[in-house]
Amino acid sequence: MSTRQQQWSSKLGFLYATAGSAIGLGAIWKFPYIAGTSGGGAFFVLFLVFTLLIGVPLLIGEYVLGRHSQADAVTTFKKLAPTSTFRFTGWLGVVTCFLILSFYSVIGGWSILYLGSSLSGQLHSLDADGYAQRFGELIASPYLAIGAQAIFLALAAGIVSKGVQKGIEKASKWMIPILFILLLILAGYSLTLEGAQEGLRFLFSPDWSTVSNDVVLFALGQSFFALSLGVSIMITLSSYASKQQDLPLSAMTLGGMNILVAMLAGVMIFPGVFTFQLEPTEGPTLIFAAVPTIFSQIPYGQVLVVLFFILFFFAALSTAFSLLEIVIAAFIKKDASKRRQVSWIVALFVLIMGIPSTLSFGLMSEFYLFGMPFFDLIDYTVSNILMPIGALFISVFLLVKVPKSVLKKEFRQGSMFGRKLFVVWYSMMVLVVPVAITVVLIDQLFGLNVLSILGVIF
Repeated sequence: MSTRQQQWSSKLGFLYATAGSAIGLGAIWKFPYIAGTSGGGAFFVLFLVFTLLIGVPLLIGEYVLGRHSQADAVTTFKKLAPTSTFRFTGWLGVVTCFLILSFYSVIGGWSILYLGSSLSGQLHSLDADGYAQRFGELIASPYLAIGAQAIFLALAAGIVSKGVQKGIEKASKWMIPILFILLLILAGYSLTLEGAQEGLRFLFSPDWSTVSNDVVLFALGQSFFALSLGVSIMITLSSYASKQQDLPLSAMTLGGMNILVAMLAGVMIFPGVFTFQLEPTEGPTLIFAAVPTIFSQIPYGQVLVVLFFILFFFAALSTAFSLLEIVIAAFIKKDASKRRQVSWIVALFVLIMGIPSTLSFGLMSEFYLFGMPFFDLIDYTVSNILMPIGALFISVFLLVKVPKSVLKKEFRQGSMFGRKLFVVWYSMMVLVVPVAITVVLIDQLFGLNVLSILGVIF
């Protein structure tokens, strides 16, 4: 039995792995459709502000916790606060990641189905209605949808079972650069469309009349979801980081990359949406209805559709690695001999839990809980309740359970500008992060007006 803590092979390997977690479907699938249903520009500005003022500081905090403890998320909280109620924060993250992956793997399965359809030529010569119908047929078939979901989870489990360096890091090192290149190509093509100006105006020109309590909540939830915050993923991934890793710089780089990818995803989608008079409020299926319609209308469009779904598949798979890793790490406790077996067991349970979400677009399409299909209910609960609660617990834990001297040492170690930045970061963690999260959570849980509360505070 080997209980030696694994490590990333290099500083760049750590960045690739965390980027694979953050720059996945949160930016490429979820950001465009949430922006589309939340008014566009105003939502983007709120997302940007929340990412910079709350997301990045909290990301640094999770990095600091993970590298200091050198342990999985569950062990980290038990180790640092053995008798406190905070010791359950790690398990909250594990459960949340499990739930995320249960509906996330559904989208991963869709990417496989659509990639197969695009490669086989089944999407050729279809109009917008034809694409929508084809997509509806694919996801409504229980055998196809569950089978694709199972293949997606098997691929993710197979890679994660190989370990930190040989599995997650090795796959991320070639998937993330390819993802960026494909995204740049597709966004560039979208800018040549007739509706590019209108699409860019929708994305970047704020209409503040569209801002509601829900839009503020969705923007905060998206900033957490996009950076994998509040679920202790980054605590687990940073536990494999060396003491020479520049944590503040790594967090700021990842935050910037995430904003850039979200922008590129929006640029890729919205010009085509307005060019071909599609509906930006389509929801979770926006990408699957819009992208084939957009790219089929331009030269080499069928090639671009294939490239997009390769990009989409890579994005889904790279994020699945980290979602699986936090659950697996919590059970194997550094015992590498258990990794392979636990990887497949966790993947199987995720598949079982995800079946109701898969069937929400077919056999269970008429089944609603709390006014929502099962898929939407899990997504909403995770993004807008569990992740903010987890983020609040982590931010408060950092301030009340970890000595400031420990935070300062870990923050500065390996950092070029750590000495100057620590005061700024610590002030943000005290004055901004927990206050903002608390205000939004109060609104969500008790129905108070978050906009009025923010107006009183600021």
